[in-house]
Amino acid sequence: MITITQLEYIVAVDTYRHFATAADKCFITQPTLSMQIKKLEEFLEVTVFDRSKQPIIPTDIGERIIEQARIVLAETKKVNEIIKDHKNTIEGNLKIGIIPTLAPFLLPMFIGDYIREYPAIKVEVEEMVSEDIMKSLKKDQIDVGIFVTPAKDDKILENPLFYEEMMIYAHKDHYLLKQSNIDVKDIATPEIWMLGDGHCFRNQVVNLCEMHNLQHQELPFEFESNSLETLMKIVDREGGFTLIPELAVQYLPEEKKNQVKRFSNLHPLREVSLVYSRHYTKNKLLNLLGKHIQNIVPKSLLNKERGTIVEWR
Repeated sequence: MITITQLEYIVAVDTYRHFATAADKCFITQPTLSMQIKKLEEFLEVTVFDRSKQPIIPTDIGERIIEQARIVLAETKKVNEIIKDHKNTIEGNLKIGIIPTLAPFLLPMFIGDYIREYPAIKVEVEEMVSEDIMKSLKKDQIDVGIFVTPAKDDKILENPLFYEEMMIYAHKDHYLLKQSNIDVKDIATPEIWMLGDGHCFRNQVVNLCEMHNLQHQELPFEFESNSLETLMKIVDREGGFTLIPELAVQYLPEEKKNQVKRFSNLHPLREVSLVYSRHYTKNKLLNLLGKHIQNIVPKSLLNKERGTIVEWR
């Protein structure tokens, strides 16, 4: 007979790819975890994990069993969520992954008020790039992600929250600030400072101006950052320009806002969404989080029709 506990154990091993770590996360000893998984394999008459590999990986049939185990465990958790909904209880753990180009600007706007309004919800937040958020969602390591969509992944559900414009931030003496009209083609130049690989915002910039083969020939040194704030400081010091999301503008000193320009021929937008696994069970917490964020962002950002969405995948 298959038990829920055995399914939890094989999911834990798949998540951490290490028996000792999985046992620690399940608050049991490694021999106990190994014994239960062995019993499951004997009952099913298949091998779930290839123990000859390091890190441990599932066998082909093991992958299918683990995928089904995640579905079963998610459905089991729904019973508790049904009871909480019936009792109108707002409590639980909420693990959030958020991308670095949103975290410094969006988190301060909502996280404190959200925690104070719902003190029974224990919130954990981690900055992660989009690909890592999707991997963590599929392994149930986080509950929900906040990043840019569409992600084009059939195992991920998306709940669009708002649409922020992509804007130009240039050195105070840069010629772009003197132009009355700025076309998208004007930024396809080696003077642009870029985020490093792995950031969806970088991919959006690349898709926006189709500059896959661009070389930074006119910049004083080669540099790709993981921080928009760092890029803006380098622009101020070394010249050139970069692109920033709309929410970043509100944190700039008033004199720095004069260094921000919009495109004239196109208003490029990035769609910011709550993303979660298809097996997600904490729907009430998700809906509360989404409504809270939409209530605190400027109302203009809720309008999808004010520009053109730029994809990153």
